[in-house]
Amino acid sequence: MEWFHPKLDTLRDDPEMQPTYEMAERQKALFVRGGGSGSGEGEQEMEEEVADTPVPNIMESAFYFEQAGVGLSSDESFRIFMALKQLVEQQPILTCRFWGKILGLNRSYLVAQVEFREGEEEAEEEEVEEMLEGGEVIDTHGEEEGEEDEEKVSDIVPKPMWKPPPVIPKEESRMGTNKYLYFVCNEPGWPWTRLPHVTPNQIVQARKIKKFFTGHLDAPVVSYPPFPGNEANYLRAQIARISAATHISPLGFYQFGEEEGDEEEEGGAGRDSYEENPDFEGIPVLELVDSMANWVHHTQHILPQGRCTWVNPMQKMEEEEELGEEEEKADEGMEEVEQEVGPPLLTPLSEDAEIMHMSPWTARLSCSLCPQYSVAIVRSNLWPGAYAYATGKKFENIYIGWGHKYSPENFNPALPAPIQQEYPSGPEIMEISDPTVEEEQALKAAQEQALAAAEEEEEDEEEDEDEDLDD
Repeated sequence: MEWFHPKLDTLRDDPEMQPTYEMAERQKALFVRGGGSGSGEGEQEMEEEVADTPVPNIMESAFYFEQAGVGLSSDESFRIFMALKQLVEQQPILTCRFWGKILGLNRSYLVAQVEFREGEEEAEEEEVEEMLEGGEVIDTHGEEEGEEDEEKVSDIVPKPMWKPPPVIPKEESRMGTNKYLYFVCNEPGWPWTRLPHVTPNQIVQARKIKKFFTGHLDAPVVSYPPFPGNEANYLRAQIARISAATHISPLGFYQFGEEEGDEEEEGGAGRDSYEENPDFEGIPVLELVDSMANWVHHTQHILPQGRCTWVNPMQKMEEEEELGEEEEKADEGMEEVEQEVGPPLLTPLSEDAEIMHMSPWTARLSCSLCPQYSVAIVRSNLWPGAYAYATGKKFENIYIGWGHKYSPENFNPALPAPIQQEYPSGPEIMEISDPTVEEEQALKAAQEQALAAAEEEEEDEEEDEDEDLDD
C-alpha cells in the first residue's frame, strides 16, 4: 500500500486569481439589471430608461469614430457605456458624456464629464490645506520676533521686504474651468472617483512641466517647478487644458442667448454661456473639411492667469482692508497689472495660431472614395489624441492620448531661479586686511600724541580757572 502513497507534501498553494477572471468578476455587476424579480417592475424600469436618461449613446459615437480609425474597441466601448450607466444611477447627474481616455504607465484613466442637477452638488472636501499654508508659519514667526524683542531690546530685528504674490482665487463651481465635474476610473466596473476642482495655480504650474501619469490618483507629482498637488490634481488640470483647446462644434450648432446679448463681464471674457440652436440644419461634410471657419470653440479659453475670467490680483478685498500705514504706502507704489484678454466663445478655428508654420488642425473625410456617405473628421495637432467628428446635426469630441501637449522643440525643464543676495555689500561690512607693524606703530604714536595734547589742554584750562579764582 505504501507504493501507492508517495511521500510528498500534501499542502498546496492557494490558486491565484487571474487578472482576466478578476476583471470579469468586477464587470459582472455591470450586466445585471437591478430591481425586483417581478416582470412588472422590470418593464416599468425599462420604460423609465427609455423615456429619459442622461447616459449618452456611446456606441453611436464609437461607430462614427471607428470610420476614422479612432476610438476604442466595440467591447470596451460597450463596457464604458455600462459603466457610465452605473455612474448615473449612483450620482444625481443631469448630463453625462464620455470625455475620453488618458493613458498611463501602469493603468489608464477613463474620464466622464458630468453636470449635477441644481441644488444637489456635493460639498467640496479638497483644498483645505492651501488655505492653511503660510498662515501658521507667519504667526509663529511673529511670536518668535516678539520674544526676541523682549529679550534684546537693543537689537533691531530686520523685517523682510519680500511679500508673497497674491493668491489667485479659483473659479466657482459651474463657472469657467470648473463648469463641469469629472469622474475617473481605471477600468469599467471599478468604482468612479470624483476629481477635485482645479485652481489657477495648478493650471499655471501644469504648463511648465510634463509628466506621465501612473494610474494612481494619490501618487505624488515630483517635478520642478513643484506642482501644488498630487496626480489627481495634475490630471484635473490637464483635462481643463485639453477641453479648453480641443472641444469644438460645427458653426451654428450653438448660439448665444438673447438675454445675454449685450452683457460683458469685467474680466473681458464676455459671454460665458450658450444654448443649442433649434434652427441648425447641419453643414455639408465637404464644407466642414474644406474650411476651418466652419468649426468653432465652444469651451472658454484659459488665460495665462489660469482662469477663464480675469481677476485683478492687486485689488483689495473689503473684508481684508486692515493694512497699516506702511503697508498701504507700499501698496500704493505697486504698479497696476495689465488685464488679460482671450478669444471669446464660439471663435472659429481659422483664427487659431499656427505651430511653427504648421496648422493646429487637420480635417479630412473618413472615406475619400464615397464622400457622400463619409464623416468629417478633425484632428488636433496641438494636443495629439484629440478628435472630433460631424455629420448632419451630430458631432462629438473625444481624447485618447497621454495628456501631453505637442511641442516643436524638445522639452527642457525650467532652470532654478538666480540666487538672491543675503544682504547689501558695502564698506561697513567688508573684512579689512590686518595692518603691518609700521602702521600699528604709527597709529600708536599718533594716539599718544593726541593723548598728550589733550592732557596739556586740560592742565591749561585748570591753570586758567585757578587764576580766575585768585583774582
